[in-house]
Amino acid sequence: MCGIAGELRFDNQPASLAAIERITHHLTSRGPDACGFHSHGPLALGHRRLKIMDLCEASGQPMVDSALGLSMVFNGAIYNYPELRAELESLGYRFFSDGDTEVLLKGFHAWGEALLPRLNGMFVFAIWERDKQQLFIARDRLGVKPLYLSRTDQRLRFASSLPSLLQGGDINPVINPVALNHYMSFHAVVPAPDTLIAGIEKMPPASWMRIDAQGKTTTKTWWTLEFGARPDEQNYTFEDWKDRVLTTMREAVSIRQRAAVDVGVLLSGGVDSSLLVGLLREAGAAENLLTFSIGFEDAGGERGDEFKYSDIIANHFQTRHHQLRIQEKEILEQLPAAFRAMSEPMVSHDCIAFYLLSREVAKHCKVVQSGQGADELFAGYHWYPQVDGAQDPVAAYLAAFRDRSYEEYTQTVQKQWAQGDFSGDFVRRHFAQPGAEAAVDKALRIDSTVMLVDDPVKRVDNMTMAWGLEARTPFLDYRVAELSARIPAQYKLPEGGKYVLKEAARQVIPAEVIDRPKGYFPVPGLKHLQGDTLDWVRELLLDPSQDRGLYQPQMLDALLSDPHGQLTPLRGSKLWQLAAVNLWLTEQGL
Repeated sequence: MCGIAGELRFDNQPASLAAIERITHHLTSRGPDACGFHSHGPLALGHRRLKIMDLCEASGQPMVDSALGLSMVFNGAIYNYPELRAELESLGYRFFSDGDTEVLLKGFHAWGEALLPRLNGMFVFAIWERDKQQLFIARDRLGVKPLYLSRTDQRLRFASSLPSLLQGGDINPVINPVALNHYMSFHAVVPAPDTLIAGIEKMPPASWMRIDAQGKTTTKTWWTLEFGARPDEQNYTFEDWKDRVLTTMREAVSIRQRAAVDVGVLLSGGVDSSLLVGLLREAGAAENLLTFSIGFEDAGGERGDEFKYSDIIANHFQTRHHQLRIQEKEILEQLPAAFRAMSEPMVSHDCIAFYLLSREVAKHCKVVQSGQGADELFAGYHWYPQVDGAQDPVAAYLAAFRDRSYEEYTQTVQKQWAQGDFSGDFVRRHFAQPGAEAAVDKALRIDSTVMLVDDPVKRVDNMTMAWGLEARTPFLDYRVAELSARIPAQYKLPEGGKYVLKEAARQVIPAEVIDRPKGYFPVPGLKHLQGDTLDWVRELLLDPSQDRGLYQPQMLDALLSDPHGQLTPLRGSKLWQLAAVNLWLTEQGL
């Protein structure tokens, strides 16, 4: 797990190593163990390293293989690299290191972009082909690892985070009206390639880009999630699917234990993280299995922790358990730092939870498993049954998920930012695409390939990497994702959703955490704004120095006059959502 950066010039000028050094040093938290640079002609590469797979210097980056004419930077983890290495050795390749980076480098030399479907892992990598004078960049299937891009007529730059890319200079930080509409309407999800900054894009998941020294660019989507059972699965029973789910999850958890000495799990007390603990025990994690839970002060009559359920799992599996309880004062103290760590503004209360929890976890281990993806893949959210039975599935989805209608959006932002219902149009286009026939499958597809990538997955990456912590997400194993997409909705929707997953989990974990009400990492103080938190939010929105010409004063007055009654359909604070944009822009110096 690392931070990467690079520049490719199109104007016959040498790449700016100074710019890449500034960008790379800003990525230090993502890779605190080592730093490296490589520059040759139009190309410069930078890398910050977190040592996990191979601790030796031979796996340092940028990795250069002069004999093959390749140099690369890589962020992520390839879990099946030993099998790929054996295959490459049978083809005559010889290795000077023991990690996954060199396997990627030589695998690309052997197979080109055909390497990508062979990979099981999370990754973004950039490979410079010296003799062809072209750069190849690829991102993993479900976008677990991020990449941000800035392109002008003279050059392309890339980096693992948006704030670090800003350090290179030469970017006009103008707000992107398309992204602002998505943020304010689509629960802070801004689909690739847009970001809130008009001069910066993000690389879409499951895509690759090839670009030469003249700027000629080719892009391709190399993987799609197809819904519906295969011909050989048409007669599968519920028991067949349940067995397949448990087997595939066992494989996903087990393979993610490679090169992890101390094993940690972010334990919320829900089915997903509890199942990971149970499967890790099955896989042989014994006295070194650590679990971590976080809780907050109650607010608005809402409980701020789920320790009751996380304690059940910790006691049942005898883990080395750590509880972290956060007071309102510390939330206010740490929120600016959490927003500095965000590549894009995120409204979810989970961000501060993961930021503070990661701080604690990083004191004990470098690798942690986390349960993101189960709800999006196995239909765990309340809107899936609503979409399944709707005459107008798009309208049902938007009614359940969208934070505000376009009409309300035009009343919230100043006139120049209301340029179109971009989020609504995006959902309508996505639902119309082939590859998912049932309405609920269309909703699952947009959630698992778009919402999941730019909300839960981005949140976990940003918040864990702020503390040099590698998060591994077994539910995002592509084999789990592909299997879940083939399971009929009738086996996912019952009993509040995730039915087939819950029934598979009964063979591993106690029933108390399966049959409990659905929960999450709650931060009630950011939902039911009151006291010092409300005062701070009011200052963020009304201080003249924070005024960027984004919001209608009448809407600010209405929200501030009723901070408890203005919640989104997903029960988030509309007031906090507006304040979060100002806080993020301020913390990024914009």
